[in-house]
Amino acid sequence: MAIDRLIARREVHLREKTLWRMLYETCARSEEILDVNIEDLDLAGRRCPVKSKGAQPKVRRRGAVRADYVLETVFWDAGAARLLPRLLTGRTRGPVFVTHRRPGPGKMLSARDVCPDTGLARLSYGQARALLDQHTALAGPGTGWDLHEYRHSGLTHLGEQGASELMLMAKSRHKKAENVRRYFKPSPEAIAEVTSLLAPGDARR
Repeated sequence: MAIDRLIARREVHLREKTLWRMLYETCARSEEILDVNIEDLDLAGRRCPVKSKGAQPKVRRRGAVRADYVLETVFWDAGAARLLPRLLTGRTRGPVFVTHRRPGPGKMLSARDVCPDTGLARLSYGQARALLDQHTALAGPGTGWDLHEYRHSGLTHLGEQGASELMLMAKSRHKKAENVRRYFKPSPEAIAEVTSLLAPGDARR
């Protein structure tokens, strides 16, 4: 509910709304989603390939680019699916998430990190983190939410809804079960609900 309320706020820009919704629904790492380009998206299938943390190169050589790595697929749902087309209006190539200003003359960026239609640069992790903090901080700068909390919350909510450990591992793309378990911290409400199954005379027992 807190995520829905934040994304519904009128003063939050469409770019941030789309990014936060994608992070929550994909349960992906922030860097993975920020690195996605428009041409990577399968809008109809609600999925796209990402270069994950620790991605293995297809061929070991210097200067490997994104396409030279083994990519993994992330999936989103209706929330991000509604926002993405609006965010991409007028653009067909380049980074999905871009800054509002063109990079300065002294800043060197790869062709992949600049929108060829607008000249705008890819939104960086630091910029995205600062924007989230700006909208969620209650006790001054640096006290707001962290981008990683969307991944954490998405996995926790899936677990509370009954997703199996194997399904959580598939969604998060963790290779070890112990790594995904630290994300699953049920809320007090979820624990209270499951405890109700032990009530006397419960028909489900």
